[in-house]
Amino acid sequence: MRFKLKEQFLTDAKGHKQAVVIDLDSYRELMEDVSDLRVIAERKNNSKYSSTSFFLKLKKNGIL
Repeated sequence: MRFKLKEQFLTDAKGHKQAVVIDLDSYRELMEDVSDLRVIAERKNNSKYSSTSFFLKLKKNGIL
């Protein structure tokens, strides 16, 4: 997580945490991170390139 999460907790009458509230900017960043992780998980078994050949191709093209 690359941001400081500012959360507030909603509690019941006994003080037990029941829910959490976060500010809209934190929510958006959190959802972006979740989306990125979903894409990574979906591509995990993509065997088109090995990581070594992928990085070599990036270096060859001057990207790295």
